[in-house]
Amino acid sequence: MTKRLFLAAAILLSCSMVAPAQMLKNLGNAIKSSASSQQNKPQSQSSSQASSQATPQKGNAKASSASPKENNGTVYYVSKNGAARGADGLSPATAKKDIQAVLNIIKEKGDNGAIVRVGEGNFLGYTNQGYIEIANFITLEGGWNDSFTERDPLKYITRIQPGEEQRGTNGSRGLITTTRDLDAVTEKVPRGTLIIDGIMLDMGLENFYKPANPDDERNGCPSAAFETGRMEDTSPPQIQHQIFHSDGWIAGNVIIRNCLVANSSYFGLQFGSRCGEVEIYNCVIISNRYGGCRIDGGDKDGKASHVNFHHNTVAFSWCRDKFMEDMGYGYEFMNKINGDVHHNIFLGNNYAAVARTRIDTKDFEAIKVTNLYDNYFFLNAADLQLPSKGGGKWTNIKCSDILDMVDEATLPKAENNQELPGGDPFFNAVDKDYLEAFANLKVIAQSQNFDANSASNQFRQATGQNMQGTEIRRVSMYGNRYNFNKALQLFGAKPGYGAQKP
Repeated sequence: MTKRLFLAAAILLSCSMVAPAQMLKNLGNAIKSSASSQQNKPQSQSSSQASSQATPQKGNAKASSASPKENNGTVYYVSKNGAARGADGLSPATAKKDIQAVLNIIKEKGDNGAIVRVGEGNFLGYTNQGYIEIANFITLEGGWNDSFTERDPLKYITRIQPGEEQRGTNGSRGLITTTRDLDAVTEKVPRGTLIIDGIMLDMGLENFYKPANPDDERNGCPSAAFETGRMEDTSPPQIQHQIFHSDGWIAGNVIIRNCLVANSSYFGLQFGSRCGEVEIYNCVIISNRYGGCRIDGGDKDGKASHVNFHHNTVAFSWCRDKFMEDMGYGYEFMNKINGDVHHNIFLGNNYAAVARTRIDTKDFEAIKVTNLYDNYFFLNAADLQLPSKGGGKWTNIKCSDILDMVDEATLPKAENNQELPGGDPFFNAVDKDYLEAFANLKVIAQSQNFDANSASNQFRQATGQNMQGTEIRRVSMYGNRYNFNKALQLFGAKPGYGAQKP
């Protein structure tokens, strides 16, 4: 391990209890020795063991960790070497060339339970518009070789990775968008299971960024090792859409596993569950603006949906804009939905790793179960964020204090949330330049220009308009693109915690 990586990996966030704005100070001052780096290390646990754990009950609501059943219907094939027309997609020899073409066939047939196997390559949907739409409960399974005889999502990479040319054709669509066909307003029982498995989703080539020139502080580019400068937030107007999104509620189970969710300008995973089990695991969710994962509940009784979010690596979730005053969450517990969050690694989330800030009505809060246990945290502005009962600001909780400071009604299960040791081998897989720059994130320049007595403001005031001024804020980095290949190295970086290898 190089000296530089050791320093970056040894940086511990000591200001989790303070306001997020204070995080912009030089966090590199919080360097600790790695002498105690292996103390208090939780025991490793497999995904299957973790998924079968029982969880507490509160009122009539029960948090369940049972995985939904797998689909076993018709198998379709998609390959870059397939046919655009004339092929039925029902065998490797007659594979279709486009994922959306197969999804359209499945929709026409009403073929729920179908399995779509996809070979390696970048698949951009109908006429390369940069997204796909799913209207059925299916399995979308990436990571196959060209002959469909071997599957390894990290070797035969299936990706949806739009570029600059897709800015004008996918502007309002998630890279994977589910349609309203998956909803049913009155359903309490899942209508089927949607599985997204081994698809690498990346918006980093589509977003607007400042130039990768560290010589001009306006670019927010920490060093020549960076692919981009900071993300543009207002000029030009940033493309804003999710990586995975539902147009309506999903009245069924959802499984998202073995996926990369990277470099979104507006949430990584954001969708609504009408009813069913949502299981998200073995995913790397990295460098997403606004938040990594947010799932709303759509059952009017608040009992029909549950999220099991486990064994994911959630890193560098960025605030809404460069002022870094709101958003920037790794995972959010939302309303009318229960959840278990466990065996994850939360690293460098810009506002809070986990937020339990959405408060339901008194009756819904009485039955809502939100559990947070057996997770590792490192260099987050806050490890857990809660509402403040005595004022308008959020309460930020350090991971080591969660069990003692948070009541059982809020988090019934809250054991073994710990700081990741600075010398952990996990950091060998993290981009050392990105981590070091984030640890030293700071405001470079800030100035305001407001003159109430200027001619323009005197005129505006006389005509009943708001007076105006300008403010300049420069930061050392903000939302910079995380390298695609380096993100893939995070799979399996720490056995038992975070994203495991598919």
